[in-house]
Amino acid sequence: MSKSEDAIIELFTSINDRDLMRRFFDEIFTAAERRDLSLRWELMQQLKEGRPQREIATRLGISLCKITRGAKIVKNSNSATSSLLNSNTRRKGGEDDARN
Repeated sequence: MSKSEDAIIELFTSINDRDLMRRFFDEIFTAAERRDLSLRWELMQQLKEGRPQREIATRLGISLCKITRGAKIVKNSNSATSSLLNSNTRRKGGEDDARN
């Protein structure tokens, strides 16, 4: 990992203010990059919920190739994404998906 990546990770983890984070995202990412990031997270959430890949592709208008990559990440119980999705589900008061 580069020094720049380490620096941006350090910065992201230091921001505890939602409004500041939103403004920072608006400044550092283009509208298209923010949409892509949001779409990627939505894809991961729908995979975690157990929705079929073809349904997700249709709903979100993305390729099965992107979904397959996301599915591999979500199915890996050691992935950071899987862990974050699990903790996000618990925070929302939903049931933890024991299938993964």
